[in-house]
Amino acid sequence: MANKLSRRDRIKKGIRKGLAGTAERPRLSVFRSNRGIYAQVIDDVAGKTLASASSLIDKVATTINKSEQSKEVGKLIAQKALAAGINQVVFDRNGYLYHGRVKSLADGAREGGLNF
Repeated sequence: MANKLSRRDRIKKGIRKGLAGTAERPRLSVFRSNRGIYAQVIDDVAGKTLASASSLIDKVATTINKSEQSKEVGKLIAQKALAAGINQVVFDRNGYLYHGRVKSLADGAREGGLNF
């Protein structure tokens, strides 16, 4: 378990080295746990979270599978970001592979109107 986490941390540092969210183009960060998936739109310059969504907090249907929940969270984060006046983001997969739930969230955010 420790090797898996340290591997993800190593990958995460490599990804974040080239990514930074600004006010014009904030960072869309994804966190995935066994129970749910979380997304935040972050302005790294100001150090503020501009919008957030989660499969646990935002009343996403629990009867659908996790990939479909992720897609719904992506659409929700896109709605919240567009309401805040944000339509372009930088996608931060946070050390996870761009596959499965992370990809579903990204697809949902694109369907919701975010560009990245």
